[in-house]
Amino acid sequence: MNIDKIVSLCKRRGFIFQSSEIYGGFGAVYDYGPLGIALKNNISQLWWKAMTQLHENIVGLDSGILMHPRIWEASGHVGAFNDPLVDCKQCKARYRADELFDGNPNDGKWEEIQCPKCGTTGNLTEPRQFNLMFKTHIGPVEEDANIAYLRPETAQGIYVNYLLTQNAMRLKVPFGIAQIGKAFRNEIVARNFIFRTREFEQMEMQYFVKPGTDDASTVDWKNERMAFYSQLGINSANLRFHEHGEGELAHYAKEAWDIEFEFPFGWSEIEGIHNRTDFDLVRHQEFSGKKMEVFDQVNNERFIPYIIETSAGLNRMLLAVLSDAYWEDDENNRVVMKLHPRIAPVTAVVCPLVKKDGLPELGHEVTDILKPHFKVIYDQQGSIGKRYYRQDEAGTPFGITIDHQSTEDNTVTLRHRDTQQQDRVAMDQLVTAINNIMEAYS
Repeated sequence: MNIDKIVSLCKRRGFIFQSSEIYGGFGAVYDYGPLGIALKNNISQLWWKAMTQLHENIVGLDSGILMHPRIWEASGHVGAFNDPLVDCKQCKARYRADELFDGNPNDGKWEEIQCPKCGTTGNLTEPRQFNLMFKTHIGPVEEDANIAYLRPETAQGIYVNYLLTQNAMRLKVPFGIAQIGKAFRNEIVARNFIFRTREFEQMEMQYFVKPGTDDASTVDWKNERMAFYSQLGINSANLRFHEHGEGELAHYAKEAWDIEFEFPFGWSEIEGIHNRTDFDLVRHQEFSGKKMEVFDQVNNERFIPYIIETSAGLNRMLLAVLSDAYWEDDENNRVVMKLHPRIAPVTAVVCPLVKKDGLPELGHEVTDILKPHFKVIYDQQGSIGKRYYRQDEAGTPFGITIDHQSTEDNTVTLRHRDTQQQDRVAMDQLVTAINNIMEAYS
């Protein structure tokens, strides 16, 4: 299986479209179609529930995309959020230097390195630093005083609001703040479909702990975050931890782990668990002049908390789900997206066997019974087999057929996507039957 097959299916079934396609597309930006936005919302809602509903000491936040530019100076993004860039003087192709040279790009003998696109040697420029933030201006005149940035991460919005949140919600350390939101990075090279894009969504939770308890908290969150992926139905064999070594570790981090997924293009990160120490809060205290300490009434002391960060890319998580679910059922000549019923964009399709004899009317009645409980669609176009195979590609777990027996005894055929097994179920028992199957799904 390669990534091109997933890209093709996503376009064909309405998961993901190239942005601005009628104008030739817009680099590394994608639009999410009806099934894509439904799947994305289901994943993000499951994450939100896992963070804020199942933890009494974690609350939510929605900070602004545009923030005071000093925030990005304090965080180090203005001065150091860079990638090394090289150009080919022959074909004008542009590359991240660290992806062409294994090691420090500044040590590379660029006159000896071949351009991957045109194949010439000696035409690559020396690497130069390229800041990944999108710059914009606030106000009617483009003056330096009005410079702002589209946020490259959501975490800083949590840090500058953490004391306000603590006081408003009367939280005691340890506590967490969760956020889902857009971030923007002007990537030099964006590739592998939605894995690396210039506009993306992050799901981040920043957990504020007392120094000295941070190591144990990191272990706890590593375990909890890895366990979360079973709820998405992802095969554990396709997941692993990767610990950042000395050369990978960010300057602010004491410890960092990636949860990696085996994509069609290889193992790559979908989530990070990082011990960021007190770096960010100390920097914001220095740059803002505002105290960033919390007060521990029990021990009568003040301290700046350490931060354990869990940061996942929603787009990458979605791609991991799609990659894991893709299945070519050669025996039955069909393609199936084996999405867990918990996150599938559509739970069931209702199909009258024919367009007469009262079957369409009964089909709409069944649809109305199910709609308060599940996302359901009605389909009467084409043969019953073609209708089912269309929904198999879309990841719909259940097919419900209304036939002539249905008009006699108020039963329907419930078809299971993965096995194609069919069961006879009473109409008034459909909701219970589907819920029971979803609960037992593995």
